[in-house]
Amino acid sequence: MLIRRPSALVGVALVVTCIGMMIGTGAVPGRWLDSGHSPDPLWLAIGCLAIGLAELGRLRVRIETTCVELTWSEAAFVVVCSFLPAGWIPAAVLVGAGGAHTLIGLFDQRRTVARIFRSTAILTVAAAVATVMTRGLAATYDSPLTVGVALALAVGALGYALVTLGLTVHQIVETPGPGTRTLFTRLVASKLPMLLGNIAIGLLVVTVEDTGHRWLVLLLPPVAWLLHQAYGYRLRGDDERWTWRLFADVTAELNQLDERNTAVAGVQGALRLFPAIAAEVLVHGQDQGQHRRYAGERNGAVVEVPPGQAAEIGWRRNLPVEPRPLVVGGIQIGEIRLRLGRPVRFSRRDRHMLAAYGDALAAAMHDAATHRRLRTIAERSTYEALHDPVTGVVNRAALLARGGVMLRQAPGQAWAALLLLDIDRFKDVNNALGHAAGDGLLHAIALRLTAMVNSQELLARPGGDEFAVLLTGEEDGMLAAAIERARQLAAQVAMPTEVCGVVLSVEASVGVVVAAAGEVDMTELLRRADIAMYQAKRGATTVAWYEPFRDETSTDRLALLAEVRTALAVHDQFVLVLQPAVALDTGRPVGAEVLIRWDHPRRGRLWPAEFLDAVEHSELIGAFTRYVLDRALTIAAEWGAAGIDSPIAVNISARSLLDRALADDLPKLLEVHGVAPDRLTLEITESVVLTELAVVREVLASLRAIGVRIAVDDFGSGSSSLTFLTRVPVDEVKIDKVFVAQMVESAEAAAIVRTTVDLARQLGLRVVAEGVETGAQRDALHSLGCAAAQGFHFYQPLSPERATLVLRGARSGTGPPDRPDQSPPHDRSESEASQGPHQLG
Repeated sequence: MLIRRPSALVGVALVVTCIGMMIGTGAVPGRWLDSGHSPDPLWLAIGCLAIGLAELGRLRVRIETTCVELTWSEAAFVVVCSFLPAGWIPAAVLVGAGGAHTLIGLFDQRRTVARIFRSTAILTVAAAVATVMTRGLAATYDSPLTVGVALALAVGALGYALVTLGLTVHQIVETPGPGTRTLFTRLVASKLPMLLGNIAIGLLVVTVEDTGHRWLVLLLPPVAWLLHQAYGYRLRGDDERWTWRLFADVTAELNQLDERNTAVAGVQGALRLFPAIAAEVLVHGQDQGQHRRYAGERNGAVVEVPPGQAAEIGWRRNLPVEPRPLVVGGIQIGEIRLRLGRPVRFSRRDRHMLAAYGDALAAAMHDAATHRRLRTIAERSTYEALHDPVTGVVNRAALLARGGVMLRQAPGQAWAALLLLDIDRFKDVNNALGHAAGDGLLHAIALRLTAMVNSQELLARPGGDEFAVLLTGEEDGMLAAAIERARQLAAQVAMPTEVCGVVLSVEASVGVVVAAAGEVDMTELLRRADIAMYQAKRGATTVAWYEPFRDETSTDRLALLAEVRTALAVHDQFVLVLQPAVALDTGRPVGAEVLIRWDHPRRGRLWPAEFLDAVEHSELIGAFTRYVLDRALTIAAEWGAAGIDSPIAVNISARSLLDRALADDLPKLLEVHGVAPDRLTLEITESVVLTELAVVREVLASLRAIGVRIAVDDFGSGSSSLTFLTRVPVDEVKIDKVFVAQMVESAEAAAIVRTTVDLARQLGLRVVAEGVETGAQRDALHSLGCAAAQGFHFYQPLSPERATLVLRGARSGTGPPDRPDQSPPHDRSESEASQGPHQLG
């Protein structure tokens, strides 16, 4: 807009003045503007002098970085409106204000000619507008002071003030400062009390003139001086409040705890506090001569200036600089510089505030640097707390934390698999090559495993020579996928590695556990994986997976034992089945072995391998053994009542032979059921009898004294089978099914079976072969002189009722029912489950 230009504004003022004078002299007709009335030269001079004196009485108000001067001009305007014709008022303001501002410029170098012209023009235009407003309400020239005239003069003075402030704000908004509306509102708020006082002073002067008591004018200077002091005190108080409130705001914004953000806030705050066109913050680096610069100008962005490059703002201009070092604890950490874009007097108050602001900025920059160092230390500490120092992968704590997050964030139907790898014979590497070589081997293995895992998997080193990998997926095929993944990882571990000049090839045992993501936590997964890993080590296999029945401390195992206790009490869940043994020369049944099943109300039918291990390692083994013996003797009693004198065989657990009470309770059970001792065969494994515990020998001797028969189950599977026969008197030897299954194709297995049969014949022992499934096996055993055999080739496990019918048919000479053909039965799982080493009953 052209009115922003000082030259245009001065031109408008001159035009307004000329028009007013032409109206005043009558050159331009205009009764409404007192046309044709020429002023008294004395009053014209007094009016110019009043305007000039009013402009000299200045009060400076500062709004943030913008300074505006407030004067008594409204009082002078009221006076000249009463004593001069309307057309001459702009000319009087032009002369009086111009003279006053020129005089001010002689003593204030900041008052440039352009600024004098601009200020005079603003006042002249404002006077013209206010004169029109006043004359439009009432004829004030040479008129008695009435209420209407006083109101018109007050309205004119108000208009004069508003136009003056409006044009002033309009002129300075292009320079740095707050927005137009904010500046105008705050100027009006600061001016209002002074405006009311100015109007009152002007009306008082007019009243004195009308009453003729001109001597009262002598009282006006002290009154005006008091009012001037009061105005100044109020404006300074407002200025202080606004300034310190702003100071509090900008210093609060310095607390960024980041160097760049703090420096940016420092530049922006300085531009809000001080009358500068641009500001710069320098931060000294640790190296001598190195520093970082952040610069910005008003209403512009703050940028970080690269070293050796001038900022593209106002830095290349030849502008005065106001510097302030940033010092903390006597050490200079930087500097803040203000570029003053126009002749600005930086007062002592401004320098004090800059010193306080510099201290606040220095403290904030020091806090930011301290926070950066602490954050670096914390990040390093956090990293070290969550990562293994040897391999760089996450440690056990991070595995538990991050793994827990993975389990919680997994979809509702997702499953998780944990693979726990343990380096075999890692201790040998440490002992032979030193711990440095062991660390090098772990590091190399970690690099290989890291290269194999993807972003959805978590690799960790829980400790020692173990690594863990956690992965998630769908339930279908999860176990198979995890096992395959474990084999891949183990293959990577087994690749040759050069450590300390020695090429090493190590192997790993991997335990795998799979569970629903929401079923267990990471601690439980690690525990289960550890059990599976040790199972792999014991089994000399690379990979093994977790099976609950092998877990002696699992919650599932504890729940299973509680359910066993309940099942022993209700008598309808444990089911006894019997598998007859057949004489090979006649093909007739000559006895039966008791096997047990569990018809669980919730889990369905469970095989012995799914619960007997847990029972054997609990305090329930005694009650369970007596329960099975009681049920078996019940069946034997029914056989005796039916005229069947075949023996019944019951497997005895290893822990049962540690129970001296068993030898005392068994005779009572035999007596209760009326069964002869020689009709009960107790099957034990050879590994149990080879123990050096005296209690085992005592219990076995007691059982032999009762008269029950003792059979050796799975004979040949131990490492000291012949020693066993020399130490323990037994009645029967049962050849392990492993040798029976291989004897037709393997000469070595056939030789073991032949040797066992010959040895038993010489010792007077009965020989029974287990696990016979083919006719070829039956014929081979018969040719070797084996007395009896059992297996799916002859009979599947039968219910007690069906077994009774089989034995009764053998007694009567009829063909044995339920005998399968020469092919093995279709349900091999039952055979395998029923003929393992833990078949108590």
